[in-house]
Amino acid sequence: MSFTTGSSRWSDVWIAATARGVSSCGDFLAATALTLALQSAGAGGLAVSVLLLAATLPLVALAPLTGRLADRVDSRVLLVAAGLVQAAICVALAYATAPALVVALVALLATGLAVTQPVLAALVPVMVRAEDLPRAGALNQTAGTLGALAGPALAGLLVGQFGTRVPLLVDAVSYLALVVAALLIRTRRGGRATAAAGTTSTTPAWRLRRDPLLVVLVGSVAAVVGAVGAINVIEVFFIRETLDSSTTVYGLVTGSWTLGIVLGAWLFARVARRLADDGALLGAGLVLLGGCCLAVLASAAVPSAWILVPIWLLGGVANGGENVFGNLLLARRVPELARGRAFAVFGAAVQGGGMAGYLVGGLLMEVAEPRPLVAGCGVAGLLVVVALAWPVRRAVRAERAAVPAAAPPPVGVAG
Repeated sequence: MSFTTGSSRWSDVWIAATARGVSSCGDFLAATALTLALQSAGAGGLAVSVLLLAATLPLVALAPLTGRLADRVDSRVLLVAAGLVQAAICVALAYATAPALVVALVALLATGLAVTQPVLAALVPVMVRAEDLPRAGALNQTAGTLGALAGPALAGLLVGQFGTRVPLLVDAVSYLALVVAALLIRTRRGGRATAAAGTTSTTPAWRLRRDPLLVVLVGSVAAVVGAVGAINVIEVFFIRETLDSSTTVYGLVTGSWTLGIVLGAWLFARVARRLADDGALLGAGLVLLGGCCLAVLASAAVPSAWILVPIWLLGGVANGGENVFGNLLLARRVPELARGRAFAVFGAAVQGGGMAGYLVGGLLMEVAEPRPLVAGCGVAGLLVVVALAWPVRRAVRAERAAVPAAAPPPVGVAG
């Protein structure tokens, strides 16, 4: 797999991480502001799920296109263009009042995210040596999760003081950070050089289905996210209504999970550097997914929103570790020229699972109370983790049996 052959370009890693953190803060700021606005206006779970679906559908539907764009078009061009368009959309969103227009603009905003996510994900492995990838990945994830940590808390404060317009205008400014970063980052991929390399390659084309370990990775994460994903719709009603909390407390509590992701990323990055066995990474990732589901299940029993903080902090730690292991597996096993497509496919599968959770959560909120639904999400997630134990074990055994037999042939990219 292609990593940089010289010294790691840590300045580029820091610039990319900073841009991701700022834009992530803006994303979560806008999403939380719109969710709180719906809940405060008396909208039900179905309305919240429609908003979340609009923010997710483009990432799933456009993955085949955006993944290929990330591999074939200059990364700087894509990041600059997407950042400028997203900033303009946020300004329009700040002044939109019709619900249908808001949903349409949210979907357009997510279309830009469908482009930038695989571009940034595929850039990081090119910036560093293979042995530095866990650290670089943890740094990038930390920046993104710190932004996600600040976003909901900031939204809770700003919405309470100014309504939704100011948070959305702040989000517009955050996308300009992506444009500045794209101009400053020296590392580039995609463009004519990548296209030429792809068309002249005589090695077999990379396909996800040809790698059983990655197939199980993508399927397991998507399945667990789908099983437990309804919590993303239910949580605002559980915290605000069942636990009778303010918008500020809601932002702080949801941020605790994100803080846990930061801690988990750095904790498990150290572990990942010592795990040369890809099968061990896959198995450990499934255990951590189970930890996330346990945290959701435990949440159903709390009498106060503040007790959620330590529970969600631990759930976030497991979430952060699973993210590190999954991204490292993809970077190790996918050729550089196909990484944009691979990260787009992985993201689409996970977001697709999330969409199923959003839809189920919205429908269930119309007929049931939040607390039993939170418990149901945790139980459903744990049952899926248990069901996945056998396919994960089988894939790991097959991988370990194949490695001593022969080294895999070189892998190329489909034109």
